Amino acid sequence: MGAYDAELGILVERAQRGDEDAFAEAYRLVHPGLLGYVRGLVGEDAEDVASEAWLEIARDLGRFRGDGAGFRGWTAAIARNRALDHLRRQSRRPRTSLLEQDVLELPGGHDTAAAALERLSTEQALALVRSLPRDQAEAVLLRVVVGLDGPATARVLGKRPGAVRTAGHRGLRRLAGLLAAAEPPRRRKDGT
Repeated sequence: MGAYDAELGILVERAQRGDEDAFAEAYRLVHPGLLGYVRGLVGEDAEDVASEAWLEIARDLGRFRGDGAGFRGWTAAIARNRALDHLRRQSRRPRTSLLEQDVLELPGGHDTAAAALERLSTEQALALVRSLPRDQAEAVLLRVVVGLDGPATARVLGKRPGAVRTAGHRGLRRLAGLLAAAEPPRRRKDGT
């Protein structure tokens, strides 16, 4: 991540001076990991939550101080706050009726089989991560999907690095167990 973070740091500095192309490039570098992290927290509402986060990031960019790795951590912290706000609002919102839910889930004209297949493995992986306890899921998402190091992950989550390291290790170990349990038994060479 060293060269990536160095490039990102330069782009952020240029964006802070008003270079819109630099901001667009920084967005292109950071957004996929950030979206994966948010999707792991809020599921299908991730695009909306990530958009809210990027609005805040763009608005407050002038206040950011740090390098490329720091920028990734800062954006992850903002996205986390927006995701937690979204989850709080969602918990207070009344449930839709079954009919309303059916209408909301009608496929759009842009859905294609190829797009569904492309997203399937990512969605399955994120669903497994979402099945973890929240502290483990967030540690795994921030470390693996966003690419933050241990101290940066700890700062985003407001925890000690040792606690984040433990949560990440437990989460990865639990994911490995879930994957092993889901794997069909292998046939031996003699066909049994």
